[in-house]
Amino acid sequence: MRLRNIPGARDAIAASPWVIQKPEKHCGHWKSVFGNEKPLHLEIGTGKGRFIMQLAQEHPEINYIGIEKYSSVLLRCLEKQEELQLQNLIFIRGDAELINTFFTEGEIEKIYLNFSDPWPKERHARRRLPSSDYLRRYDRILAQGGTIEFKTDNRGLFDFAVDETAQSAFEIAQITYDLHNDPVMNIGNIMTEYEEKFSKKGNKICKYILRRREDKEDRKDNSGS
Repeated sequence: MRLRNIPGARDAIAASPWVIQKPEKHCGHWKSVFGNEKPLHLEIGTGKGRFIMQLAQEHPEINYIGIEKYSSVLLRCLEKQEELQLQNLIFIRGDAELINTFFTEGEIEKIYLNFSDPWPKERHARRRLPSSDYLRRYDRILAQGGTIEFKTDNRGLFDFAVDETAQSAFEIAQITYDLHNDPVMNIGNIMTEYEEKFSKKGNKICKYILRRREDKEDRKDNSGS
């Protein structure tokens, strides 16, 4: 469930030094935004920011960008960021559909998708962030050797995501249907707010890590948007 609209949220976001207001102007130049050559990692749908902020604290050698569509949710991230002042973390308020205008080819080294909106109606399947349509968008901006990590407690969405990889430039490098009891994939796992909430209810957390297929022929039809 999304937070209700908070009066003044958009104004606060517009005034925040931690939010890039016109991300399309920085396409291809994000390292200059941070002022260094560190690799760029992207979380699409930051929620309240717990996951990406912990990552940024633990890995100062990496620059992080969080995209969040909803102003009231992003405002919660910014309140935390004002306290932490993490120099390797910035945000974009925007829609994931526009990521190919925000980033250029090979600019991002890792993409995180955490507890994305399942869009349960079949007619909305293309809006799901692990759909083949979105995987084509990710393929454009991921560096060679880049990866995608996806977590959810929604088994239906996860099964859909697994099936969608067959139509993509990616293959599953690692997968688990019970992350918290997986002795390998749970190492170093950072829980999101939703992950903690759902796991306490007994929901199993599913996760996969994607990498590009080695056979380049598998990618020849994945250049569209």
